[in-house]
Amino acid sequence: MATYLYRLGRLAFRRRRFVVLIWLGLLAAGIAGAATLSGPTANGFSIPGTESQRAADLLNERFPQAGADAATARIVFQAPDGQKLTDTPQVKQTLDRIATAPQVARVLDPFTAKAISPDGRTGYAQVTYDVPAADVTPEAKDAVDAAIEPARASGLTVEYGGDALQPQDGQQLTEVIGLGVAAVVLLITFGSLIAAGLPLLSAIIGVGIGATAISALSGFVDIGSGTPILALMIGLAVSIDYALFIMSRYRHELGTGLEPEEAAGRAVGTAGSAVVFAGLTVVIALAGLFVVDIPFLTQMGLAAAFTVVIAVAIALTLLPALLGFAGGRVRGQTRTKAVDRPTRGKRWARFVTRRPLAVLLVAVVGLGVLAIPATDLRLGLPDDSTAAPDSTQRKAYDLLSDGFGPGFNGPLMVVVDAATAPDPQAAATDTAAGIRSLPDVTIVSPPRFNPAGNTALLTVIPKSGPSTTQTNDLVKAIRALPERGGSEVSVTGATAVNIDISDKLGGALAPYLALIVGLAYLLLMLVFRSVLVPLKATLGFLLTVAATFGAVVAVFQWGWLAGLFGVSGQTGPVISMLPVFLIGVVFGLAMDYQIFLATRMREEHVHGAEPGIAVVDGFAHSARVVTAAAVIMTAVFSGFILSGQALIREMGFGLALAVAIDAFVVRMTVVPAVMALLGRRAWYLPRWLERLLPNVDVEGDSLRRPPASDPREPELVSR
Repeated sequence: MATYLYRLGRLAFRRRRFVVLIWLGLLAAGIAGAATLSGPTANGFSIPGTESQRAADLLNERFPQAGADAATARIVFQAPDGQKLTDTPQVKQTLDRIATAPQVARVLDPFTAKAISPDGRTGYAQVTYDVPAADVTPEAKDAVDAAIEPARASGLTVEYGGDALQPQDGQQLTEVIGLGVAAVVLLITFGSLIAAGLPLLSAIIGVGIGATAISALSGFVDIGSGTPILALMIGLAVSIDYALFIMSRYRHELGTGLEPEEAAGRAVGTAGSAVVFAGLTVVIALAGLFVVDIPFLTQMGLAAAFTVVIAVAIALTLLPALLGFAGGRVRGQTRTKAVDRPTRGKRWARFVTRRPLAVLLVAVVGLGVLAIPATDLRLGLPDDSTAAPDSTQRKAYDLLSDGFGPGFNGPLMVVVDAATAPDPQAAATDTAAGIRSLPDVTIVSPPRFNPAGNTALLTVIPKSGPSTTQTNDLVKAIRALPERGGSEVSVTGATAVNIDISDKLGGALAPYLALIVGLAYLLLMLVFRSVLVPLKATLGFLLTVAATFGAVVAVFQWGWLAGLFGVSGQTGPVISMLPVFLIGVVFGLAMDYQIFLATRMREEHVHGAEPGIAVVDGFAHSARVVTAAAVIMTAVFSGFILSGQALIREMGFGLALAVAIDAFVVRMTVVPAVMALLGRRAWYLPRWLERLLPNVDVEGDSLRRPPASDPREPELVSR
């Protein structure tokens, strides 16, 4: 592989104008496609095959007027102290204006529905739209805001919530923070504006192509609102990292006296090989999300994997082309050092390898302590209770909870399929009575039948909030009720959907982890030609994930240091898709650092160094650039903590912390300690397996020998 990539790097260097034009053409095509073809993103979640989805499908088939998939909103009114809602006409006037708003199908006022609190001060109206939440237009949302302003001006408190009126989260410019930090780190690392600018330029072009392609695709398929942001987050981080590794190797080759074209070929042939396999591990981890069998999660994984593929292709072709324009001007200022003065990386490696067992114990125990909160991990999906305290959605949630009880924020839709029942009316009535006898039930509405009279709908109000374990238990209890009169009972609605998603995601963690770890182990065994190095890499990843989950639970579920991260008053269950997605992304990124560090160690070992010296020298060669890459990636992910979307905020925090832990604790501390303890055994590979595995030559050993026959290429001799 090193030879082919070497030739690719030299070709891109020589044909730099052509290569740059191709990539700029792709970027222009992506921009044009995004401008003309893109459609709106969706906020909803569904999982085919779950009971809640089957119940919703049944309602849409037999009871379309129930609006199982229709967007809904709740308008909550509260009169001033000493007054009652019945004393003011503004409530009815406001709802009359909302009834004429675009896309509104019907409005059920609090007086007709008897949705008035016992003290008469608080009431809520239910607004049903004729389209799903993803299709509610900004004009329809603005019409509601305009309709409630006169009531607010009269002294009423008016707030709203529900999926119909969720704010549309645009892609905030949080990535600018990461780019700013990346520019500073690259400038410090390379000491040259040109050398610092080229990785940024190539990353921006690559991310631009990926982001615009995904945007254009949204005009043909439903794209979740979090998908483009997550793809941008991952693509930006790995694009800078991959370019950074190749740029660092290019400067190293220039320092040995090679001409720029030859140095570009060597850099792509060696560091580029590591980039290819690092990218493959990330793609395996992201694309492997299909095994979870949840459409929106598969979509996120494939979109992010696409941006990673673009990042690898950019690093292998566009970057050497840009280096062709820069030539030798990326060297920066040369700094002379005494021969006997080791770098900080070498000093750290020597410290770790002199005391490997003590260092290993301290690191593992520290990560173990950080992982303790993960034992209390609870999964759920965000609702209005985790919205910002000053948002109207959170205020509406709190008003309903105070006036009626928290369960009113998460009503359950119970579907009674009585098509085969001898007496559908009796079956529905018996079902309602059975639900009323369950604990944690506040209200069960009378059955409402479809025109055919074979399907009934019950609305159940729990006593507890939608994300509590009590409501989860209630849903399971309703589903476990025995059949009444030959009918079948199922539960749907936003709360039930969230519970089903969380349960399925929790159950998918083990098979997903087994898939990506198994595939990546085989890939790493191919790269390192060892059975122990991939095992060590995998165990280190598990340490990183456990510690990261512990920190996520402590901050977002328990509320520790929540104010520091801008989530005060917004704690709750960890978002259910976060663990599985975090596992995929972190595994891929962790293997990036493992490959970049261990390939240099293997390179030194293959070229004759003793195991201990190979660890120290390989670490010294890689430490500076891995440190820079980790700081950049942490900064890029940290910027997304400021996002308005709960998933993006938690993902940004989790990824930033995971990268920092994995790079500085696991890869740069645990790895050299374990390698020192293993010694020569680290590179053990059974002979029968060695004969079976192809030699992919990631360390670039073939570049030190003359090629078999190619008169067009100069001889590749060792230096």
